[in-house]
Amino acid sequence: MTTTDEPKVHEPAATPRPPQRPGDRIFSASAKYAGVLILVVLAAVAIFLVTEGWPAITTPTDTLAKSINWLEGKSVLAYVGPLVFGTILAALIALVIATPIAIGVALFISHYAPRRVASSLGYVIDLLAAIPSVVYGLWGALWLMPKVHPFFEWLSTYFGWIPLFAGPAANPPRTILTAGIVLAVMILPIITAVSREIFLQTPTLHEEAALALGATRWEMIRMSVLPFARSGIISATMLGLGRALGETMAVAMVLSPGLLYSIFVLKAGQQQNIAANIALKFPEASGKGVNVLIFTGLVLFVITLLVNMFARWIVSRRAEFSGAN
Repeated sequence: MTTTDEPKVHEPAATPRPPQRPGDRIFSASAKYAGVLILVVLAAVAIFLVTEGWPAITTPTDTLAKSINWLEGKSVLAYVGPLVFGTILAALIALVIATPIAIGVALFISHYAPRRVASSLGYVIDLLAAIPSVVYGLWGALWLMPKVHPFFEWLSTYFGWIPLFAGPAANPPRTILTAGIVLAVMILPIITAVSREIFLQTPTLHEEAALALGATRWEMIRMSVLPFARSGIISATMLGLGRALGETMAVAMVLSPGLLYSIFVLKAGQQQNIAANIALKFPEASGKGVNVLIFTGLVLFVITLLVNMFARWIVSRRAEFSGAN
């Protein structure tokens, strides 16, 4: 019986790992602990909201109605529902107004403006993001409302047949549309700054190839820049939406609150958002009233989490187009 000797396969020797320096170990440990700390803080906030907000659900409605006047005999879920509606409505109005303007400004800075103008305008945009919300609230209450009232009356007169703009327009216009405009101005620098950086990361070869084929500048942007930046635009929009959902003082200063499922954006006393409601009700709340407000904060926390998860899902679906291939 003959045997054949199989050729021996020589495995390459494992490359020894270079010894880590103390600075490398410190940086690696710091980055790891920072990531864990973020998760711990997020979990702690969620646990606090659940434990402190749960009594608002388990307590009978009659008991809550006797101890909390501003519930007006409603259950907690019936009280939270209009607040959720008002929060989402104000945020959507802000997105509809701010997103196209922000994308246009970002494209002007990245592809149209001279370098000196682009740097100055970019600095101004970044500065707008640092303005406190109470300043925006003062601007909206003292300057914006008198300016937009004639426009709201015009909308009510000529477009009142649309339920959204049904009149009469409130005077002063402490309405959800005014709050949406203020929120749009607040989220505009966030969406603009992120979109601008994404537009600047478009591969130069893609832009030059489009121009070499005879495309105009707008055609180059439409075929090369916007498809590449689609995921980034969605991320920027979701960042702006997150701020619009959680904004407090600016909304509280320009909006006349109401607890209705109302789509009338020109009438006062119709809607309210969760964050502003907590700010207004917390000073007079005690006992179970605090638990009710914390439960509304938990609802806002869940809404923001779901919005971000939805945005991540959209971005992951677009991940097959990297633009760098």
